[in-house]
Amino acid sequence: MFVLLLVIALILFGLGFLNPLWWVAAAVLVFGAPRFGRDRGRGRGGGAGPGEYREYRDRRERQDRWDRRYSRQHRGRWRREDRRDRERRG
Repeated sequence: MFVLLLVIALILFGLGFLNPLWWVAAAVLVFGAPRFGRDRGRGRGGGAGPGEYREYRDRRERQDRWDRRYSRQHRGRWRREDRRDRERRG
């Protein structure tokens, strides 16, 4: 993405020799891209980025799969342990 912006800026700068308005467009691109790019709001409490949410979602999905698998395998054992605990208490 950065390389594409750099190439476009260089083309616009080259076209600026034909019409100075292209230099203005290149300057806007060079100075505007970092300010209004995809990472806008980072470091200022802007929330989680797309990569952070993806990692969170993947971790939650793995945990849910593990929980479902484990609960199916050991459901009877948990019931027996719960029954024993109830018998001990009362």
